[in-house]
Amino acid sequence: MQTRFAFILTALLLFTAAVCFTGNDPIFSKEFLNRIRDRYGDRTMTRVMEWERLMRAFSDQAERIKLERVNEFFNQMANVADSANWGQRDYWATPVELLAVAGGDCEDFAIAKYFSLKMMAVPEDRLRLTYVRAYAGGTSLTIVPHLVLVYYSDPDAEPLVLDNLISEIKPASARSDLVPTYSFNADGLWQARERNRGVRIGGPDHIYKWQDLLRRMEN
Repeated sequence: MQTRFAFILTALLLFTAAVCFTGNDPIFSKEFLNRIRDRYGDRTMTRVMEWERLMRAFSDQAERIKLERVNEFFNQMANVADSANWGQRDYWATPVELLAVAGGDCEDFAIAKYFSLKMMAVPEDRLRLTYVRAYAGGTSLTIVPHLVLVYYSDPDAEPLVLDNLISEIKPASARSDLVPTYSFNADGLWQARERNRGVRIGGPDHIYKWQDLLRRMEN
């Protein structure tokens, strides 16, 4: 029940905010913030309000500034395994859930950054959630599956990588420790081809956890 309530709250947060976020109007209503406080406490409500201030303050800035501020905001939170946070091996938390526990794993950070930038009017086709093989310590002996958010300023541009493990946003060519395997957003699924945009192999409906996340957010 608690998880379902979190998804309902986030549905209101993400989709209503995306429609109503104009001018100097607040993104979140007082009623919504009160529900956050009642369910998660004052600290979570404060974090949600900080998130709102971030999006409002930088919504009219250049996209690179939006990337930097969103990346910085979420990367200040702790890296915590799903097993510790949720008692599950692999759980994709919503942005509100991430803020509630002030920590998460790579999927949680990438998802929160993705939806934040969408709400700040960064076009969908410039954003991809990208699975990579991460070579820990720069060696091929230790390979870790990892999820990052990548951004394309235009279709032929080299992507920038937003990663919860490092603070700096770097171009893909500067991340020799990451080898992309596939990427997705709400519009499609792509198989990686070196470090370009890859080959479209279908819709995002092929990714169960992504569809499950969106479906529970909508219900």
